[in-house]
Amino acid sequence: KMASKLPHAVRGIENASNVVFRLCDADGQVVGRLASQIARILQGKTKPTYQPNVDDGDAVVVVNASKLAFTGRKMEDKVYRWHTGYPGGLKERTAAEQMRRDSTVVLRKAVSGMLPKNKQRQSMLRKLRIYSGPEHEFEGHPNLVVHELPPRKLRNKQAFVAEDGFEPFNPDVYHARLARMGQK
Repeated sequence: KMASKLPHAVRGIENASNVVFRLCDADGQVVGRLASQIARILQGKTKPTYQPNVDDGDAVVVVNASKLAFTGRKMEDKVYRWHTGYPGGLKERTAAEQMRRDSTVVLRKAVSGMLPKNKQRQSMLRKLRIYSGPEHEFEGHPNLVVHELPPRKLRNKQAFVAEDGFEPFNPDVYHARLARMGQK
């Protein structure tokens, strides 16, 4: 059953028998940090034989793209824009709306922006396969290697302790910030 799916899965990849497929789990990973690591793998910068004019990178299979994370308030503030080509056709969608519609587009656009802007970009992007869930078509592939991503480092916010007699300059902002940090 899996052998019948593999030719479709590797379509568009040159020398597919020689390419190593790296499996990345995007569960809980930050979009930009994951995209920069994927871009390095697609370009071949992780290999000792790297040459900027040769497309010698590995293929990347990303699973659980629907569980990607953004830092800060980017889920509500980040906007994806495009134009339809008609007058007044500027469309926009927030990152939260895009994640609901198709979470793979968010990671694909982030990786695409980190690849070199030349003729090799499209062949590199053909080697990127993104799946929103844990299932993928490369289960029985002989060159599939699990790529361990570094764990996400969360900053430990220290609790702010005010001295006796402390009066904030702007009490509304001060109390709102304490509420966001989980204090009071």
